[in-house]
Amino acid sequence: VLRHYTHIKKVFHNIVAEVARRKPKVILLLDYPDFNLRLAKKLKKYKIPIVYYISPQVWAWRKSRLKNIKENVDKMLVVLPFEKDFYKKNGVSVEFVGHPLLDELKADYFDGHGRDRERERYGVTSEEIWIGLMPGSRHSELRHHLQTQLLVAEKLYSKNTNLKFALLVAPTFSNSDVQRVLPGYSMPLTIIQDEPMKMISLIDIALCASGTATLIVGLLRKPMVIMYKMNAFSAFLARQFVKGTPHFGLINLILGRRVVAELFQNEANVLRLTEEIKKYIDDKKLREVVAEELSQAEMLLGTSGATARVAEKLKPMLF
Repeated sequence: VLRHYTHIKKVFHNIVAEVARRKPKVILLLDYPDFNLRLAKKLKKYKIPIVYYISPQVWAWRKSRLKNIKENVDKMLVVLPFEKDFYKKNGVSVEFVGHPLLDELKADYFDGHGRDRERERYGVTSEEIWIGLMPGSRHSELRHHLQTQLLVAEKLYSKNTNLKFALLVAPTFSNSDVQRVLPGYSMPLTIIQDEPMKMISLIDIALCASGTATLIVGLLRKPMVIMYKMNAFSAFLARQFVKGTPHFGLINLILGRRVVAELFQNEANVLRLTEEIKKYIDDKKLREVVAEELSQAEMLLGTSGATARVAEKLKPMLF
């Protein structure tokens, strides 16, 4: 952010100037809270309805932002079911529109025959267990998670040489980004970069960095272990500020219970992570039970067409 501060500041002031000049009938802010909440505060004086789509995670941390939202946002359009209750409880006008990820969930991803054919392209049969390593989409996450995940894979492979592994590269990286930081390894590892849902649909089990990725893995009904590591100071701050939520894994938050294991910081060590993944490897019934529980997430997130519903909510303000 600091590196791009001058550009961000210029964009901010340009938007304010354009709003003053054009006087739109409604202002729609999308995600990016550090920028958009400041923008909402600045634009409030123009008395134009301000709608915020995809809420900052004020229910988990930085609850001080709630005051800004109450004062400067006219309506929140949220994508997670529990966010509606949170905002209602705090006196903010809110509507749940469903999650846009549902628009990307295709029947093909649950087609066993198509999946088997696609796996064969990577040399993996339907009988083999393919474990997906998902270290995250940020450079800091790659730095903190990749080596640990590879060591877990090495440890699992040393006990069961029939296992295969895939490193699923996030869209924010190129293959060369990953290759530059990839240490040596001895287990069979395929590096894949494709549409996230397509990649995840092919694997059997995921070792996944916390974030939206856990929701995608859950929607595709793949048993997973969630992990997150950061530098010691950031972890200290996270423990101070992230309070009031029983889980940090998004899929567990949506389901309202701990369906899959989640391990943070020192707990996210090679031994613990290996133990949790091994439970799935050794117990097919457990994989089936967890997959069934994860299937409930799709129903809780509403139906496809979230973007169209956002447009519908804006119509009364436009005409």
